[in-house]
Amino acid sequence: MTHKPRPLIDILVSIIIPSIVLMKFSGDDDLGASGALITALAFPLAWGLYELIRFNIKNYIALLGLISVLLTGSIGLLQLDTQWLAVKEAAIPGLIGVVVLISARLGYPLIKTLLYNPKVLDTERISRILDERGFSKLFEIRLLNATYMLSGTFFFSALMNYLLATWIVSSPAGSEAFNEELGRLTLVSYPVIVIPSMLMMFAIFYFLWRSIHGLTDLKLEEIMASAPADSD
Repeated sequence: MTHKPRPLIDILVSIIIPSIVLMKFSGDDDLGASGALITALAFPLAWGLYELIRFNIKNYIALLGLISVLLTGSIGLLQLDTQWLAVKEAAIPGLIGVVVLISARLGYPLIKTLLYNPKVLDTERISRILDERGFSKLFEIRLLNATYMLSGTFFFSALMNYLLATWIVSSPAGSEAFNEELGRLTLVSYPVIVIPSMLMMFAIFYFLWRSIHGLTDLKLEEIMASAPADSD
């Protein structure tokens, strides 16, 4: 079965519902601190597992997301120092950034997997024209630069995650206040971290598109994967 992105459901299940549970139902008269934490984390955990199993999505970033949820639960339930939460929040995107950087150093830039691939762009057509014009090596350099930019977005996210977690979450893990702060962190991180990161991703795509256009003279609609092949 083909997987279709459902961003509204993703945001509802992974951000809004868990945040509401943590901030409104952590009191002793409701679910309690531990009960609310387990309930809140169950939503993104169950949804992530469903996506992986139902659609057989081989997505290592999604897997890291599940690991992140499990680590957050462990920190809360084991009542570890909240500093570990800040470290965890920074570690996941930081690790991805390192992997992206290593991929560039090894000569297999991950930008090809994320953006410059046949599902997004007409890579066969682009490569043919680049070969004809003798710009293939120059374009590889551009792809390498785009990969460095991509790793930078993850390092930016890691830094912002750490700063926000340190600033917002200060109460002892396992307490009602900790849950409320964790819920607030989940809500705040989306506009503060995710939206700027998305804008940076768009900037990278624009850089990639401008590079392709400058070297091939192809228009945007001509480089997309759905574009009809030329007749020359």
